[in-house]
Amino acid sequence: MTLALFLLFQITYMKNLLFILAVVILASCSQSTRKTDTKASPLYAKMTIAPNIAITDSILMRFTVYNDADSVQQFCKWHTPFEPLLSKYLDITNESGEEANYQGAMAKRMMPPPADSYLKVQPNDSLSVVVNVSKGYKITKPSTYNLKYNAQNMSGLIVKDSVSFRYGK
Repeated sequence: MTLALFLLFQITYMKNLLFILAVVILASCSQSTRKTDTKASPLYAKMTIAPNIAITDSILMRFTVYNDADSVQQFCKWHTPFEPLLSKYLDITNESGEEANYQGAMAKRMMPPPADSYLKVQPNDSLSVVVNVSKGYKITKPSTYNLKYNAQNMSGLIVKDSVSFRYGK
Protein backbone atom coordinates (compact mmCIF):
# COMPACT_ATOMS: atom_id res chain seq x y z
CA MET A 1 0.00 0.00 0.00
CA THR A 2 2.82 2.40 0.82
CA LEU A 3 4.49 1.80 -2.55
CA ALA A 4 1.20 2.53 -4.33
CA LEU A 5 0.81 5.82 -2.45
CA PHE A 6 4.43 6.73 -3.21
CA LEU A 7 3.91 6.05 -6.94
CA LEU A 8 0.66 8.01 -6.96
CA PHE A 9 2.46 10.94 -5.31
CA GLN A 10 5.28 10.77 -7.89
CA ILE A 11 2.85 10.71 -10.82
CA THR A 12 0.89 13.66 -9.42
CA TYR A 13 4.13 15.56 -8.77
CA MET A 14 5.36 14.96 -12.35
CA LYS A 15 2.03 16.08 -13.85
CA ASN A 16 2.15 19.31 -11.81
CA LEU A 17 5.77 19.88 -12.77
CA LEU A 18 4.97 19.40 -16.47
CA PHE A 19 2.01 21.79 -16.19
CA ILE A 20 4.17 24.48 -14.57
CA LEU A 21 6.88 23.98 -17.18
CA ALA A 22 4.32 24.32 -20.01
CA VAL A 23 2.95 27.54 -18.49
CA VAL A 24 6.45 29.02 -18.20
CA ILE A 25 7.30 28.11 -21.80
CA LEU A 26 4.04 29.55 -23.15
CA ALA A 27 4.45 32.73 -21.14
CA SER A 28 7.94 33.24 -22.48
CA CYS A 29 6.61 32.99 -26.04
CA SER A 30 3.77 35.45 -25.59
CA GLN A 31 3.71 38.66 -27.59
CA SER A 32 3.91 40.77 -24.45
CA THR A 33 7.32 39.34 -23.57
CA ARG A 34 8.81 39.68 -27.05
CA LYS A 35 10.89 42.75 -27.69
CA THR A 36 10.41 44.48 -31.00
CA ASP A 37 13.12 47.02 -31.62
CA THR A 38 11.52 49.48 -33.99
CA LYS A 39 14.86 51.18 -34.65
CA ALA A 40 16.65 47.95 -35.62
CA SER A 41 14.83 47.51 -38.93
CA PRO A 42 14.68 50.09 -41.71
CA LEU A 43 11.57 48.31 -43.02
CA TYR A 44 8.12 49.62 -42.20
CA ALA A 45 4.70 49.32 -43.79
CA LYS A 46 1.67 51.53 -44.35
CA MET A 47 -1.91 50.61 -45.09
CA THR A 48 -4.25 52.74 -47.19
CA ILE A 49 -7.94 52.30 -47.92
CA ALA A 50 -10.71 54.39 -49.47
CA PRO A 51 -12.53 56.48 -46.84
CA ASN A 52 -15.99 55.41 -48.08
CA ILE A 53 -16.89 51.98 -49.43
CA ALA A 54 -20.33 50.97 -50.67
CA ILE A 55 -21.84 47.69 -49.50
CA THR A 56 -21.82 46.50 -53.11
CA ASP A 57 -18.05 47.15 -53.51
CA SER A 58 -15.03 45.09 -52.53
CA ILE A 59 -13.06 46.34 -49.54
CA LEU A 60 -9.63 46.92 -51.11
CA MET A 61 -6.67 47.82 -48.93
CA ARG A 62 -3.18 48.68 -50.20
CA PHE A 63 -0.29 47.44 -48.06
CA THR A 64 3.10 48.98 -48.87
CA VAL A 65 6.46 48.02 -47.38
CA TYR A 66 9.19 50.67 -47.47
CA ASN A 67 12.95 50.18 -47.20
CA ASP A 68 14.73 53.36 -46.11
CA ALA A 69 18.13 51.64 -45.93
CA ASP A 70 21.00 51.79 -48.40
CA SER A 71 21.03 47.98 -48.61
CA VAL A 72 18.60 45.23 -49.57
CA GLN A 73 16.31 44.27 -46.68
CA GLN A 74 13.93 41.35 -46.31
CA PHE A 75 10.82 40.44 -44.34
CA CYS A 76 8.77 37.32 -43.80
CA LYS A 77 5.66 37.42 -45.98
CA TRP A 78 3.76 35.18 -43.55
CA HIS A 79 0.93 37.05 -41.86
CA THR A 80 0.97 39.85 -44.44
CA PRO A 81 -1.15 40.61 -47.51
CA PHE A 82 1.77 39.40 -49.67
CA GLU A 83 0.49 35.85 -49.34
CA PRO A 84 -3.02 34.49 -49.79
CA LEU A 85 -5.31 34.86 -46.78
CA LEU A 86 -3.76 32.19 -44.54
CA SER A 87 -3.85 34.02 -41.23
CA LYS A 88 -5.63 36.72 -39.28
CA TYR A 89 -3.15 39.59 -39.59
CA LEU A 90 -5.67 42.40 -39.12
CA ASP A 91 -7.81 43.39 -36.17
CA ILE A 92 -10.96 44.93 -37.63
CA THR A 93 -13.49 46.60 -35.35
CA ASN A 94 -16.56 48.69 -36.02
CA GLU A 95 -17.52 51.89 -34.21
CA SER A 96 -19.30 49.85 -31.50
CA GLY A 97 -16.09 47.93 -30.79
CA GLU A 98 -17.37 44.68 -32.32
CA GLU A 99 -14.66 42.70 -34.08
CA ALA A 100 -15.21 41.49 -37.65
CA ASN A 101 -14.90 37.71 -37.74
CA TYR A 102 -11.97 36.28 -39.67
CA GLN A 103 -13.24 33.60 -42.03
CA GLY A 104 -10.12 32.75 -43.98
CA ALA A 105 -7.77 29.81 -43.61
CA MET A 106 -5.40 29.45 -40.66
CA ALA A 107 -2.11 27.91 -41.79
CA LYS A 108 0.11 25.96 -39.45
CA ARG A 109 3.73 26.93 -40.01
CA MET A 110 7.04 25.24 -39.51
CA MET A 111 9.67 27.27 -37.76
CA PRO A 112 11.95 28.84 -38.69
CA PRO A 113 10.40 30.07 -41.95
CA PRO A 114 12.12 28.66 -45.04
CA ALA A 115 14.08 30.99 -47.31
CA ASP A 116 11.24 31.27 -49.86
CA SER A 117 9.03 32.82 -47.14
CA TYR A 118 10.98 36.07 -47.33
CA LEU A 119 10.58 38.96 -49.75
CA LYS A 120 13.42 41.33 -50.53
CA VAL A 121 13.02 45.09 -50.83
CA GLN A 122 15.67 46.98 -52.74
CA PRO A 123 17.44 49.97 -51.14
CA ASN A 124 15.26 53.09 -50.88
CA ASP A 125 12.41 51.28 -52.60
CA SER A 126 9.02 49.79 -51.74
CA LEU A 127 6.74 46.84 -52.49
CA SER A 128 2.95 47.13 -52.65
CA VAL A 129 0.06 44.74 -52.82
CA VAL A 130 -3.71 45.24 -52.83
CA VAL A 131 -5.84 42.79 -50.86
CA ASN A 132 -9.61 42.34 -50.83
CA VAL A 133 -10.26 42.42 -47.08
CA SER A 134 -13.86 41.27 -47.56
CA LYS A 135 -12.61 37.85 -48.75
CA GLY A 136 -11.16 37.07 -45.33
CA TYR A 137 -13.23 39.07 -42.87
CA LYS A 138 -16.99 39.14 -42.41
CA ILE A 139 -17.99 42.79 -42.77
CA THR A 140 -21.70 43.11 -43.45
CA LYS A 141 -23.29 45.92 -41.49
CA PRO A 142 -22.94 49.62 -42.23
CA SER A 143 -20.49 51.25 -39.83
CA THR A 144 -17.10 52.90 -39.60
CA TYR A 145 -14.43 50.22 -39.40
CA ASN A 146 -10.89 50.48 -38.07
CA LEU A 147 -8.14 48.17 -39.39
CA LYS A 148 -5.00 47.55 -37.33
CA TYR A 149 -2.10 45.31 -38.36
CA ASN A 150 -1.39 42.75 -35.62
CA ALA A 151 1.37 40.50 -36.98
CA GLN A 152 4.53 42.55 -36.60
CA ASN A 153 6.14 39.87 -34.40
CA MET A 154 5.87 37.34 -37.23
CA SER A 155 6.67 39.45 -40.28
CA GLY A 156 9.06 41.89 -38.65
CA LEU A 157 7.18 44.79 -40.23
CA ILE A 158 6.16 47.78 -38.18
CA VAL A 159 2.83 49.42 -39.05
CA LYS A 160 2.35 52.38 -36.72
CA ASP A 161 -0.99 53.68 -37.96
CA SER A 162 -4.35 52.04 -38.34
CA VAL A 163 -6.75 52.93 -41.16
CA SER A 164 -10.49 53.51 -41.13
CA PHE A 165 -13.29 53.48 -43.67
CA ARG A 166 -17.04 54.05 -43.70
CA TYR A 167 -18.95 51.04 -44.98
CA GLY A 168 -22.47 51.75 -46.15
CA LYS A 169 -24.91 52.70 -48.88
